[in-house]
Amino acid sequence: MATQDSEWIFVDTVDALDEEDFMRFDHGGETYILYKVKGEMFATDGLCTHEAQHLEDGVLIGHIIECPLHQGRFDIRSGKCAGGPVCEHLNTYRVKIEGDKLFIEL
Repeated sequence: MATQDSEWIFVDTVDALDEEDFMRFDHGGETYILYKVKGEMFATDGLCTHEAQHLEDGVLIGHIIECPLHQGRFDIRSGKCAGGPVCEHLNTYRVKIEGDKLFIEL
């Protein structure tokens, strides 16, 4: 969730993400994942809350990202757990597009 001290960080151009695709973005020592599903953009933390596995190696099925290690699932729209063994939600972040540029609010 954004705070007063948040800022918009440039990630890449919009065409860097195909439909039903996702990409890793590292900034300030943290890892994030940006997703494009049904024309909408989403962003979450990039590590699974169960065993800190990189979600970039996972599988995206609709709005669900599945961790490659133990198949924990998260809804990318809300960050909420969608299947065990995960029990701690992911943080989500706002995404905006300006022209052909993609930004995440951190």
